[in-house]
Amino acid sequence: MTRLLRAARGLIAAAAALLTVTATSATARAVPEPTAPKDFVALSAVDPTIIQEIRYFTPHNFVGQRVDGYRQPLCILTRPAAQALHTAQKQLLRKGYSLKVYDCYRPQRAVDHFVRWAQDLDDQAMKGEFYPQVDKTRLFEDGYIAAKSGHSRGSTMDLTIVRLPAGPTRPYVPSKPLVPCYAPKAERFPDNSVDMGTGYDCFDTLAHTLDPRIQGQQRANRLLLKSTLENLGFVNLAEEWWHYTYKPESYPDTYFDFPVARQSLTARR
Repeated sequence: MTRLLRAARGLIAAAAALLTVTATSATARAVPEPTAPKDFVALSAVDPTIIQEIRYFTPHNFVGQRVDGYRQPLCILTRPAAQALHTAQKQLLRKGYSLKVYDCYRPQRAVDHFVRWAQDLDDQAMKGEFYPQVDKTRLFEDGYIAAKSGHSRGSTMDLTIVRLPAGPTRPYVPSKPLVPCYAPKAERFPDNSVDMGTGYDCFDTLAHTLDPRIQGQQRANRLLLKSTLENLGFVNLAEEWWHYTYKPESYPDTYFDFPVARQSLTARR
């Protein structure tokens, strides 16, 4: 009996040692979280007056939940893009307006999340607001979703204009009925920005920057944003009034995947 007990204890000790070695090996093999290159900055460090409403950190977006990789509501950009936005902000402040960013650098893991969502045809939770007239089977074909995004290169941002003094934006309540993003401003989700004719991330041709159906003050607002930014080297995506890329890009061929978090900037080696 004593011999059996000793043998059992020996097996338990060996198993414990094996688990320790396995755990140590797994820790040693762990890949460190990617960090941002040194010329990426937090926009707030370059211009703290630009309003930030990072939608993908919240459930108020076409996916309906916080998007992978958004760990803090933070705008990160390459320094040249951030400095150009600072110049645009100074011009707009003199006219009584402020820029507001909805999204800036976007990690590849977030884009992958969009792709998985688009492939899940049963998930139609946010259709009523963001793509009321678009069949979800066409999101890739119509160009609303893609496997790669210029946002992941660090010089692209989604933004709008707010009349100063900026009023509050009503918090998003998931239980409330959704209203189409192209509905009149008084009816769609209340945003403290000027009226651009549609809400942000509206999957509809009315969101095309120069759609001829957008006239009057709505068109004037879009053109104010467009002229201000284009005079400073930004290029608009014609299908999205909110989407601009600063040129020349610092990383025209690189798609980054570090998380949207201050640690991505402070922990870089």
